[in-house]
Amino acid sequence: MSPMLQPGANPFADPYLASRYQAWYDDKGRRADRLEKALLARLLGRFPQADTVLEVGCGSGHFTRWFGELGLHATGLDRSLPMLAEATRLDSPPCVRGDALALPFSSDAFDLVVLVTTLEFLADPIQALTEALRLARQGLVLGVLNRHSLLGWQLERRGGPIWSRARLFTPTELKNLVQR
Repeated sequence: MSPMLQPGANPFADPYLASRYQAWYDDKGRRADRLEKALLARLLGRFPQADTVLEVGCGSGHFTRWFGELGLHATGLDRSLPMLAEATRLDSPPCVRGDALALPFSSDAFDLVVLVTTLEFLADPIQALTEALRLARQGLVLGVLNRHSLLGWQLERRGGPIWSRARLFTPTELKNLVQR
């Protein structure tokens, strides 16, 4: 069992949580995984010429690996060393350590930049979107939890080491962030 995290600590820096992250997709999160991938596939279909993708906030590399399986040249980025260690252990495509607020790549380096459940954990989502747009030649794909959804409500209510540190957005709030 994971020891208590210090207030304000990054929950994804906890080696125990990182080691259990992929297990959720393989067990309780199987249905969510299937639905998320179906939606992401639909969104990726809007970019038929895309060849390269950067996943910002890749965690254990779950979606980064899947992008590779789809034939995309995928790269993951995360700030958590334990999550990156899991990505490496799970044979993910290249994953690098970096900050979503200052992406360590040159402008226009990728066809697509994808953020799946990442904006919710960032201090400055607008800066992260600005950085993502700087890198993306064709577009952004965002997977964001809707605060007004049943799942959003359940996660906010559950709290815990991960969800108590998340900021879920309403569709209107997300639209405003993207427009800014």
